[in-house]
Amino acid sequence: MKKLSSLILYILFSTSLYANVWNSPQSADKKDQNILFSSFNLAYKNLDPVRSYSKRESVIISHIYEPVVGYNFLKRPYVLEPLTLTKMPNISYLDKAGKELNKDSNNVAFSKYTFSLQKDILYQNHPCFIEENLNLSDEDFSNIETLNDFEKVSTRVLTAYDYAYAIKRMAIRQNHSPILDIIQSYIVGLDSFSKEITKVVKEKKEKNQKIDLKAYNIEGVKVLNEQTFSITLKGKYPQFLYWMSMNFFAPIPWEADLFYQQEALITKNITLNTSPVGTGAYYLAENNPNKQVRLVANPNYRDVFYPTLSEEEIANSNVPKELLLDAGKKVPFIEEVVYSLEKEGIPLWNKFLQGYYDASGISSEAFDKAINVSSIGEMGLSEEMAEKGIKLKGSVEPSIGYLAFNMLDPIVGGYTESAKKLRQAISIVQNEEEYITIFMNERGIPAQSPIPPSIFGHVEGEEGTNPFVYDWVDGKRVRKSIEVAKKLLAEAGYPNGVSNENGKALVLNYDTTASGPDDKARMDWRRKQFAKLGIQLVIRGTDYNRFQDKVNKGKAQLFSWGWNADYPDPENFLFLLYGKNGAVATNGAGVNSANYDNPKFNKLFDEMKTMENSPERLEIIKKMLTIVQEDAPWVWGLHPKRLSLHHEWFENIYPHAMSDDTLKYKRIDAKLRSEKQEEWNQPVVLPLVLFFLIPLLMAYPLYRAYQKRQRAVVSEK
Repeated sequence: MKKLSSLILYILFSTSLYANVWNSPQSADKKDQNILFSSFNLAYKNLDPVRSYSKRESVIISHIYEPVVGYNFLKRPYVLEPLTLTKMPNISYLDKAGKELNKDSNNVAFSKYTFSLQKDILYQNHPCFIEENLNLSDEDFSNIETLNDFEKVSTRVLTAYDYAYAIKRMAIRQNHSPILDIIQSYIVGLDSFSKEITKVVKEKKEKNQKIDLKAYNIEGVKVLNEQTFSITLKGKYPQFLYWMSMNFFAPIPWEADLFYQQEALITKNITLNTSPVGTGAYYLAENNPNKQVRLVANPNYRDVFYPTLSEEEIANSNVPKELLLDAGKKVPFIEEVVYSLEKEGIPLWNKFLQGYYDASGISSEAFDKAINVSSIGEMGLSEEMAEKGIKLKGSVEPSIGYLAFNMLDPIVGGYTESAKKLRQAISIVQNEEEYITIFMNERGIPAQSPIPPSIFGHVEGEEGTNPFVYDWVDGKRVRKSIEVAKKLLAEAGYPNGVSNENGKALVLNYDTTASGPDDKARMDWRRKQFAKLGIQLVIRGTDYNRFQDKVNKGKAQLFSWGWNADYPDPENFLFLLYGKNGAVATNGAGVNSANYDNPKFNKLFDEMKTMENSPERLEIIKKMLTIVQEDAPWVWGLHPKRLSLHHEWFENIYPHAMSDDTLKYKRIDAKLRSEKQEEWNQPVVLPLVLFFLIPLLMAYPLYRAYQKRQRAVVSEK
């Protein structure tokens, strides 16, 4: 019995010893460190900044690379500021002869941007900065499997040549930069350079030779000295600076380009796609697609500080006070970020609730458990989440989803009063508030125009309300009644949905790629909205390629579409309705899928597009919005809202739709996290003890009988 008691005590001791770590997905030595724990569900295959246009990859790239400008973390609407520059670039305007002009001149032929870099910005330590590593033999590579296997690493200062080199890489067609066709229409000489360098690269590859881009130059990209370069554009294009904030324009050291051209590294899948080299706050320490990805604070990172706001800026903004506590402190605060592979949503959600992940999105399955929605559509945390100290953050995305009318269609298109009233009537009965409630768990707001919140030109309140769809009643927007819609429909020539001309019921066609079970519910809802007016809606499902072809050729009558901001400027939304961008007019190349073409709107757009944000620009935008609200080429649809959850120990969370370079401003209270993990994950030891104890107790009588028998045998002898 003494031996049995000892065994039970051992079991109890062992389980209590490991209780606080046995269900943790992180190693015990990291849980108390200043580390952010997150996840990924697909491998990061394309981390080359000139190629990647993926939001999920940008989260990694943006913390490693640094374009010349970036967005202020706290300011809304979004504001650009120097990132690696000493100041915002100088812009001069030139005529065809190169003579400098006033920016308001009508003779501007070129815009010249001059960028002055900060001195002594260093790259992360990397083997490419050791000269002997640029031309290694096959034998040298025999023991190299990762970058960590290189014995020697070094760094160097960021220079203007690196930014010029990046644009040269963008020009190479084989690099598949998704913005090349846009940018080469603006940068002087980029189009011809692209044709030349693409041919050179093809020839070099056929001969298995490296290509060193230092030997080639773009007419409109000039390196003036180590810290200064200029880019010359055709005409005026103020939105260019927004493009310059994107990773496509991040600097690439020539050494890295030549280093990764070595065939042995390419064979081992060690390239810029998998192993980036930058000057940012973090470097990629590990990229294991089957397990985890790690970012570690760059030891060479310069002195960068948490943003400060003036008293006036604080007074005029809605920035929460807790976000101002770190003003002026050196960043980054977090020393390491660990992204663990999580293929399934439920395990990810459970680990978040256990405190092993610091933040989480909200899946449809978890929505009801996480969020309470009031009778008026306001969202808050569920009691369970609030008790855990979990915080909810929501932000309206700079994007829009809309239902488009093909303005070339003989029934729903055109600019007559009857055509406008038909579209206005349909717009009224498309109850976006109901759609957001049923299909989006309240994660969206009804749109009043193409311009989302946080973008210059978006107007709140009564002034920003679409008067053709809504009334303003007691300080709130109220969708016009079905009676108003029916009256408009009758005035359009379709009383109760029947044509005055031929006495036939109005039948409209809606093209879509929707095909799943959830999509069927959406399509049924859409039919019911049209049925309120007596209009029969025919759903025509097809594959994406066929759908896109019909839209581009103007063969679709009604269809849903959407747009995400490339940059936070009203031009990036209003150009969706600019006549010269019509899909049919441009043989499918234009973004104006509705083929809307109003000369008054077009004239105002031409005037507005190159203006800087100002009261004058805002007045022009308001006129443009009034025009399109009346013409109703779209049912304005909705602006989606992003919701996320984070634990109380994860601080300085402030959603920023235009920048992924925000990790350096965030904090982790590792001590509090560790305490909560232990509190929430107390082991249930009893089942384990019983698992071992019950078989032992059952075996004990047999053991005693066996001992008794053995003693009897001995006694007989």
